[in-house]
Amino acid sequence: MNKDKKAVHPRAFWAFAGAGVAALLMGSDAALASQPVDWQLGFQDSVTSVMDRITNFHNNWLMPLITVISLFVLALLIYVMFRFNARANPTPSKVTHNVLIEVIWTVVPVLILITIAFPSISLLYYQDRIPEADITIKAIGHQWYWEYEYPDHGGFFFEGRMVQDEDLKEGQPRLLATDNNVVLPVGKTVRVQVTASDVIHAFTVPAFGVKIDAVPGRLNEIWFKVDKEGIYYGQCSELCGVEHAFMPIAVEVVSEQKFAAWVASAQREFGDLDVEPATIDVAAKQD
Repeated sequence: MNKDKKAVHPRAFWAFAGAGVAALLMGSDAALASQPVDWQLGFQDSVTSVMDRITNFHNNWLMPLITVISLFVLALLIYVMFRFNARANPTPSKVTHNVLIEVIWTVVPVLILITIAFPSISLLYYQDRIPEADITIKAIGHQWYWEYEYPDHGGFFFEGRMVQDEDLKEGQPRLLATDNNVVLPVGKTVRVQVTASDVIHAFTVPAFGVKIDAVPGRLNEIWFKVDKEGIYYGQCSELCGVEHAFMPIAVEVVSEQKFAAWVASAQREFGDLDVEPATIDVAAKQD
């Protein structure tokens, strides 16, 4: 026996496991709402009405339905294994079909799909219907970083690139922090126009409940209204190339006063750049 290896006492293991579960369940709202955490189960905490509806649909409709179906299929499999094995049923039946059973296993799935369809279509309509926006911004995917434009505030633009490990500051999450955050005011309806300059990317922020493809030559739109200040992280969710995993999205939601101050600062910092923003001529490419 190797004496250098120390056995883990069972009590220590269960204490560690219990601490992990407690940390998961009792973690701060800000941590859960802004980024994924170790051993996380389920969605990130919602901070928009869109994500509220997604969470409700998943937790109160799909999960109970899937659980019932899974338990029914498991019970059916167990029953068949014991009732119709060779020992319990040495003389197998020669029945080839049963009309009633065939009708049931056709009609019941149809009813299940109809049950799912109504809340699902309602949710999709709510997500797709863009309300009157207070602010419009544009997100352009590049290999491999995001570029953001603020047409409602002078048209300044900037790039948001991932902060490298050696440059991370205290509190910045690895692979999620960016050198320039998207800054937005709390409680305002934001419309995001999404496109790409090279290949297909995808703009995704889990806490907002938004995910949409950034397609070259096409302008897609999403919307959200964040109810809580904080920094919320997302990533490109499309396999866009060798650095796909390294083009994060960081959205900083602040008060209206802080947003106004940031806009004034950003106009000075980014508005005097000599280069032109990578605006995509969508109409020309679609023609």
